[in-house]
Amino acid sequence: MRTDSSPGTLPAREHLPATAAGTPVLDVVIPVYNEEKDLRRCVLGLREHLARTFPYAFRVTIADNASTDGTPLIAAELAARHPDVTNVRLERKGRGHALRTVWSASDAPVLAYMDVDLSTDLNALLPLVAPLISGHSDLAIGSRLSRTSRVVRGPKREFISRAYNLILRGSLQARFSDAQCGFKAIRREVAQALLPLVEDTGWFFDTEMLVLAERAGLRIHEVPVDWVDDPDSTVRIVRTATDDLKGVWRVGRALTTGSLPLDRLARPFGDDPRDREITDVPKGLARQLVGFCVVGGLSTLFYLLLYSLFRQFGGSQAANALALLLSALANTAANRRLTFGVRGRGGAVRHQAQGLVVFAIGLALTSGSLAALNAATTSPAHTTEIAVLVVANLAATVLRFLLFRAWVFPDRRDPAPVPAPAAPAALSEPTTISTGDPR
Repeated sequence: MRTDSSPGTLPAREHLPATAAGTPVLDVVIPVYNEEKDLRRCVLGLREHLARTFPYAFRVTIADNASTDGTPLIAAELAARHPDVTNVRLERKGRGHALRTVWSASDAPVLAYMDVDLSTDLNALLPLVAPLISGHSDLAIGSRLSRTSRVVRGPKREFISRAYNLILRGSLQARFSDAQCGFKAIRREVAQALLPLVEDTGWFFDTEMLVLAERAGLRIHEVPVDWVDDPDSTVRIVRTATDDLKGVWRVGRALTTGSLPLDRLARPFGDDPRDREITDVPKGLARQLVGFCVVGGLSTLFYLLLYSLFRQFGGSQAANALALLLSALANTAANRRLTFGVRGRGGAVRHQAQGLVVFAIGLALTSGSLAALNAATTSPAHTTEIAVLVVANLAATVLRFLLFRAWVFPDRRDPAPVPAPAAPAALSEPTTISTGDPR
C-alpha cells in the first residue's frame, strides 16, 4: 500500500471564482482503449452538451490507453479541430493509470471522468460538478443504485453491481452506494492529496479512491443517474471482479493496520459547521463530550446488563468488578476510536493499560459505594443497589472523561503548517499531448 507523501492538510473548501475566458474550470477525461467506433460520437456529443448547458469554460481530454486501432488518429483529429479538446497518448493500459496521469497534470480546479459509451445521461453532469464548484463537496459520484435512478441493464450486471457494493459495505464499511459507475468528479486540491495514496491502476481505482476519501472524512456527493447498459462493453467481468476482490482485501488490511496517513486529507478546523468556534470552550471539546456521552450511555447499559447477569451467580462485589472490567475494556476501545479519533493499532495496548488504571479508580468508587450501602443496610434491595451504582458510575464517568482527555488520549498535535501550493505533477511516463488550434 502506498505511503507516498502528499501536500498535507487540505485548505478550506471555497466557491470557485469565475475565471477568465478560455481558462477551463472543468476538465472531463474520457479514458479509451480501442474505441474508434464510439470516440467521435462521444466527444462531439459531450462538447455540444457542455457548450449548451455549462456556464464555465471547460476542456475534454481524451486519455488513450495504448490503443492499437484507429483511436489515436481520431483523437488527434478531434484535438486539432476543436480548441477545447486535448489528446493524451499513454503507452500503458489501465483506467486508473490514465486518470491518475491526466488528473495529476491538469490545471482545471474540477476534474471529472466519464465512460466513452455515454451510458450515463449527460443531464447529470452539471448536478455532478456543481457541489464541487460551490465548495460544498470534495468528490461527486453518479449512482445507478439510488432509488430515483433509472437504469436499463441485464440481470447479470445488476446482480454483480449490487453484490459488489454489498461486499464493500460489509468489509470496508463503505457508505456510498455505487463504486463502479463511470461518472465521477473531484476537486483538484483533493486529487493532489488523495491520488498518491491510491495504489490501483485498473478498475479498482475508483473504489480505492472513494474508500480512502470516506475514511478520511471527505464529503462525497451522490447524484442519481439515468443509465443504459452498453451491450458491446469490452469489460471482462470475471477478471475485473477478481481484481476488485483482491483490492478490497489489500485496502482493508491497510486500514486495519493503520498504515495509511489519512490525516493528511483532513480539512482544517472550522470548515465543518459542527466545528464552529464556541466561546470559552476549547476546540474539539464539544464534539468529544457528545461522543463520550453516547459511548458512556451505551457502556452503562452494557455494565448494568452484565452486573445483573453476574449477580445471579455470585456476590455483589465480584459481579460489580467483573462487569466493570469488561465494560471498561469496551469503553476504552470505543472512546479511542469514536470520541478521540485515534486510528490504527499504534498505542492500543498502552491505551488499554491506562484505561485499566481509570477502571481501578471507577472500581474504587463503585465498590466503596456498595460497601457503604452494605454497612448501612444488612440486606439492601436489588433496586437500591442499582440506584447506588448508577450514581457512583455517573461520578466515575465524569472523572473518566477528564482522565481520558488529559492523560490517556491527550491532543499533542502541533498546528499544521500552511502547505505551499503544489505545482501540477509531471506526467509519470512519456506522453504525447496535442491540443486544438488556439484561434
